[in-house]
Amino acid sequence: MEREQYLAAIKPRMPEKRYIHTIGVMETAIELAKLYGEDEKKAETAAILHDIAKYADIEWMEQIVRDEKLDARLIGWGSELLHGPVGAYIVASEFDITDEDTLNAIRFHTTGRVGMSRLEKIIFVADMIEPNRKFDGVERLRKKAMKNLDKAMSACVRHTLAFLIDTKQPIYPLSIECYNDTMKREESEG
Repeated sequence: MEREQYLAAIKPRMPEKRYIHTIGVMETAIELAKLYGEDEKKAETAAILHDIAKYADIEWMEQIVRDEKLDARLIGWGSELLHGPVGAYIVASEFDITDEDTLNAIRFHTTGRVGMSRLEKIIFVADMIEPNRKFDGVERLRKKAMKNLDKAMSACVRHTLAFLIDTKQPIYPLSIECYNDTMKREESEG
């Protein structure tokens, strides 16, 4: 499938504001892919499809987690965390996408994980810094993203965790593992 077909497939599944966000993530992901030597088509596809399950029924998504034997820890975390792994399942089953890197970029775009690929980092960062995002510190993150993908990833993870802590929300274990991994990588790079 091509860009327009993917866009047509996702548009009815989300409100207009989320569709506009998705276009912003797509454009940002393509820009980052060019900058960091990643496959632009894979970045485009993962970006377009990253929120395909964002507005799916939570009970249905939890049933997918059970039926497909996805990480059982996802149950009870709500749409914010379910939509990544369930989105990867939808993309694989409905669009017959089998590229594991593309699927992982969708699967882990909200939580991160240990050992993320360059494509996974691009989608994670693009989701946070796309042009429609407006929060304190987003400009700083955008500048980092144009200079060093790993440092941008680390800054985005730290920003996310700080937000969750400040708003007294629980932190999913993969996000903590991702943070620890990014910190170890930064230490080793000196």
